Amino acid sequence: MRAMVLAAGLGTRLRPLTNDRPKALVEVAGHTLLEIILTRLRDFGIRDVIINVHHFSDMIEAYLETNNNFGLRVAISREDEVLLDTGGGLKKAAHFFQQDVDRDEPFILHNVDVISNIDFAQMLKFHNAKKALATIAVQDRQTSRYLLFDDSLELCGRRTGREGQPQLVRSVLNPQALAFSGIHVISPRFLAMMIEQGAFSIVDSYLRVAAEGEKILGFRGDKYYWRDLGRPEHVAQAAKDIVDKRVLAN
Repeated sequence: MRAMVLAAGLGTRLRPLTNDRPKALVEVAGHTLLEIILTRLRDFGIRDVIINVHHFSDMIEAYLETNNNFGLRVAISREDEVLLDTGGGLKKAAHFFQQDVDRDEPFILHNVDVISNIDFAQMLKFHNAKKALATIAVQDRQTSRYLLFDDSLELCGRRTGREGQPQLVRSVLNPQALAFSGIHVISPRFLAMMIEQGAFSIVDSYLRVAAEGEKILGFRGDKYYWRDLGRPEHVAQAAKDIVDKRVLAN
């Protein structure tokens, strides 16, 4: 099984921590965000990972070389000229998931700036059992942007904030609004369906294919630890949580 880590963002919300480094190399309790994600993926059994880079990209490559890629085979997808967002970044790296492997084998896509102990094995089992095109980790928590799901946890739309107007791609009565957690399990056939060009959000692709009848599922991660590390205060809290052993357990 393979994985991709989305690490190309500028990390502007993390300033001043990202004034002299990419957000992937911001440290939490002595561990970089990149180390935390790569170690979790390695411990799950993944051996091949591709990482997209942009901001301070040379620092990331040097860091990986110094640490022997944390025991993984690592490829780099450079976004030198322009950031491609989550969908564009995956589309540029699609070749990585279409060579020398079982083309039906799902892969993991993981934001570098989230930390969690969401169970990859359970998420993969759910994805395979439901024969999903993509499965995304979601939680019932407050956020500025919600994804909407029907009773079977199939994606049917999105909404901005709690009071925003639902944007449905399928007709559903009383959809449930859940927060996306930045972790995906994706079947490789999705890659050929990404017809969007340039920089675009993967959520746009998910909503389009859901409208066409494809199964994009939500995996409920409410019982697991999860934290967005987009702001310095979130990093400080995550460091405390690591010290208290609330996270990094597999």
